[in-house]
Amino acid sequence: MKVKIITLAIAVLFSFNLKAQGAPVYDNTNFVSLVKSLIESAKQTSQLLKTVQFLKQQKENLEKVNSVIQQLKAVQEITNNNQHLINVMQDDLYEILNSPFIKADEITRVSNSFSSIVENSLDTMDFIDQILSSDFLKMSDADRADILKQKELESKEMVSNITVKTKRYQDIISFRKMQDKINNRETGY
Repeated sequence: MKVKIITLAIAVLFSFNLKAQGAPVYDNTNFVSLVKSLIESAKQTSQLLKTVQFLKQQKENLEKVNSVIQQLKAVQEITNNNQHLINVMQDDLYEILNSPFIKADEITRVSNSFSSIVENSLDTMDFIDQILSSDFLKMSDADRADILKQKELESKEMVSNITVKTKRYQDIISFRKMQDKINNRETGY
């Protein structure tokens, strides 16, 4: 590299077609100074190239970390949605099934409806475990993040679904309570 720079500097100096009277004057000091500055410039360029390579590597590392963070956020959201499902199953579903205003044939329908949502939730968790714990089809982190994001949306849809169903059954119970009060009210005022 140094030899090329020196050769280039000499070629540049001798390429000037200067005409002067008498013997040409050659200033060795300026030439040495020029060569030293070219060598220093080459060192700085080499250092800049190393810095650029280092920064590229750091950028790739940041992208990997960002992808992992997105995956963790998606998994956390899915976990929160599943926790919400468990809470609904423990509290609201128990209350609905034990209500005297729900008929026996409706209990089976309600149970089946909520069971299908729970099974879907468990399947989703198994799928997520497979994606995160194995080299699932040699996926990239971005592909995993996309699938997890999709599963997160499905999980949000599940929470919305269960909320609507719970609200519907609570409204049915409320309506039947009111209907029972009206039908069994005291008359003869």
